[in-house]
Amino acid sequence: MMERIIAFTILSMPLILLSGRTIFQFRSHGFYRLFSWESILWLLICNLKCWFDNPFCIRQVCSWLLLFISIYLVVSGVILLKREGKPNSNRVEKGLYKFEKTSELIESGIFKYIRHPLYSSLLFLTWGIFLKHVTLPLFLISLISTLFLWLTSLFDENECISYFGEKYRSYMKRTKRFIPFVI
Repeated sequence: MMERIIAFTILSMPLILLSGRTIFQFRSHGFYRLFSWESILWLLICNLKCWFDNPFCIRQVCSWLLLFISIYLVVSGVILLKREGKPNSNRVEKGLYKFEKTSELIESGIFKYIRHPLYSSLLFLTWGIFLKHVTLPLFLISLISTLFLWLTSLFDENECISYFGEKYRSYMKRTKRFIPFVI
């Protein structure tokens, strides 16, 4: 247990540094995203030893499926953000990373169906890691991560409404938050 705590503490440092600009901004999506990242990190540390145990059982197959979906969502989301979002360094929001400072609302590719493919990726990552070794405490951590991703998306949507206005509100009516056609 002590080695898990030490690993968590050491690996948390880069996450905290990455979130430094939003760590005390309670109305920023980055504040809540950090807690999801931390939850995912704890899941990973706890389940790393079980990563390849019984590789063809249904639980492991489902885990790998969720992890591959997670990879697809993050890769396609980042590519579209960079290509079609036209990141604009003139945007003044200090809590946003460069690739998040989009000047165009993206409504193609995966964004045609879901508003938050990167957060959706983290959601699939959370549950994919959880399925590597299912326990009640890790189930609770997965729920906490999911809650923080939901909060992250709510605050991100408020930021997008502030920047894109009615165009984003209309976009919200046509898309789901995390999973196409579902939620």
